[in-house]
Amino acid sequence: MREKPETPIFGPEAKVLDPTHPPQVKQWRRIVKAVSWRAVGTVDTFVLSFLLITYLGPLFGREPQGNQAHVAGLIAITEVATKLVLYFLHEWIWDRFRWGVASKKGRRRETIRRSSVKTVTWRAIASADTVMLAWLYTGNIETALSIGGLEIFTKMTLYFVHERIWARLPFGIERHGTGSST
Repeated sequence: MREKPETPIFGPEAKVLDPTHPPQVKQWRRIVKAVSWRAVGTVDTFVLSFLLITYLGPLFGREPQGNQAHVAGLIAITEVATKLVLYFLHEWIWDRFRWGVASKKGRRRETIRRSSVKTVTWRAIASADTVMLAWLYTGNIETALSIGGLEIFTKMTLYFVHERIWARLPFGIERHGTGSST
């Protein structure tokens, strides 16, 4: 008796998720999505960095210098550049996989499973970047790991919500064959 072949990891979960003419995602959608996420992420990074440098830094031997807002600002502003590039590349790679993408009534839809996996992969990349930047600006690996560790929880939650909102927006998605962008 033949075994049933395994479902591919990055393939359609059901036939309906593998349309013959899937809607096309425009590049400017990725750009706007990256900018919107970066705004949310930058505010979160600044607040976490400021609070942890101010209140947790002294526990790791870093005396408050009165420049906590400046250091938190440097981490957050530098992240704008690094994370915009990293996020754009992350989206570009994920747009190459059709796994978890459905076409429903001519509209592109992403499954919750896809959003969840994207959340985890993005958070791994982004947290590593945050830890490196926090270490660079604070000079203290413990503080840097604390900032990166705590942001895993705050940013995963924020990112998942961001993904679900964008999964429902037709902005920048062209229905195949219509030539119109919604």
